[in-house]
Amino acid sequence: MKAIILAAGKGERIKEISKFTPKPMFLYKGKPIIQYNIELCKKYGITDIYVNTHHHSNQIQEYLGKGEKLDVKITYSFEEDLLGTSGALLNFKNFLQDAPFFVIYSDQICDFDLNELIKKYNDNNGIGVIAFHYREDIIHSGVAEFDSNMKIIRFIEKPKPDETDSHWVNAGIYYLNPAIFDFVPAGTSDFGKDIFPELLKKQQNLFGVCKNKEVKVFDTLEMYNKTISLES
Repeated sequence: MKAIILAAGKGERIKEISKFTPKPMFLYKGKPIIQYNIELCKKYGITDIYVNTHHHSNQIQEYLGKGEKLDVKITYSFEEDLLGTSGALLNFKNFLQDAPFFVIYSDQICDFDLNELIKKYNDNNGIGVIAFHYREDIIHSGVAEFDSNMKIIRFIEKPKPDETDSHWVNAGIYYLNPAIFDFVPAGTSDFGKDIFPELLKKQQNLFGVCKNKEVKVFDTLEMYNKTISLES
């Protein structure tokens, strides 16, 4: 199996720290966040890993190398201009045509069971599966509503107050059919803002796996300090 780990963002909401260090390289319990995501992949037999870079790309590549010390194989892309969470896939298209693959956001930590996404995908006729976790505060997140079989019927990126009753938040882990490339336009695009709503509009079957899992996030200085304070 293969996975793309997204690692190119600038971390604008936490620029007090990300100005000098890319978010994937923030340390948590002595290890960079991105290493937790690589170790999650390896736990489920995913050793072919593709990493997109942009902001402080050298720090990421110097630490991870080609993946030898983590017993994986890492292939990089460098984005002169940011392509967004879905646009980032285009630089790896030639490597990902033969089978479903994972997309994982590298600036957060979650021990989601990846086999559950694979099972949901295999049990249904769909273009992909998204992992969701429960969160009370949803205003900064992508949220979904589902039918009885967990098929997504609505996806709302950063919902307005009272726009939805759902508290199931995008956990930044996807399992996607290569047919996803038919829906990713050239240039910059984002899964939450562009691709997922478009897939639903075109009646593509997209499913969710919902778990009450903690996702450690580092999006703002407040979130970062709160997460790090729990380390001790």
